[in-house]
Amino acid sequence: MSILIAEILGTMILIICGNGVVANAVLKGTKGHGSGWIEITTSWALGVFLGVIVAGPYSGAHLNPAVTVALATTGGISWSLVPEYIAGELIGAILGAFFVWVVYKDHFKITDDEGGKLACFSTGPAIRNTVSNLTSEIIGTFVLIFVIFYIAGPSISLGIEGTTDAIIGLGSIGAIPVAFLVWVIGLALGGTTGYAINPARDLGPRIVHSLLPFKGSSDWSYSWIPIVGPIIGALIASFLYMALNN
Repeated sequence: MSILIAEILGTMILIICGNGVVANAVLKGTKGHGSGWIEITTSWALGVFLGVIVAGPYSGAHLNPAVTVALATTGGISWSLVPEYIAGELIGAILGAFFVWVVYKDHFKITDDEGGKLACFSTGPAIRNTVSNLTSEIIGTFVLIFVIFYIAGPSISLGIEGTTDAIIGLGSIGAIPVAFLVWVIGLALGGTTGYAINPARDLGPRIVHSLLPFKGSSDWSYSWIPIVGPIIGALIASFLYMALNN
């Protein structure tokens, strides 16, 4: 299990759970048709949890180029590893989106709303305004990255002086804080753009949408916003974190 394979599998599972819930809520004839934002944000959060469980022990489970760039900026990983991480994240997102299409293929066929079909793959603005949409992605990703920097594993102090710390191993449940973080970002900030906060999460599935036999546009004119916005937000969070902790 290399970094590349771990990021592919972790991101693939994230996208299957995330884009899958959108398909379940949006596409015609599904058991979950018409379900709301709570279901969507919850499944995205749990998708992060599952992805981290799989990839965490092997790659740290970035699952997101914005996380990778932030950690490289702050010295958490070497810049030489960034291409491998991002390649895994993008490939995983592509595979995950394809499998969502496989599962819901019959429902895509009977759904007439081309915009709804695109929403099962990539994000889009509720109100199209370049500055506002970009700002939403920057702020959402800033919150994600900045809080991730402050998520620490639990420890206990040992010895008479209490000077020795021992890390408590929580296994898979150690991924819960990140899941809660993604959940609250979706609930609080996701209503404007669908909170991509992850360039691979948007670009990979959008590529899949463009290759499948859909009549509607893949909206490539908007596609740069969920790529550039998260990277800017990640860099702002990284520089602020370094300024506060140096």
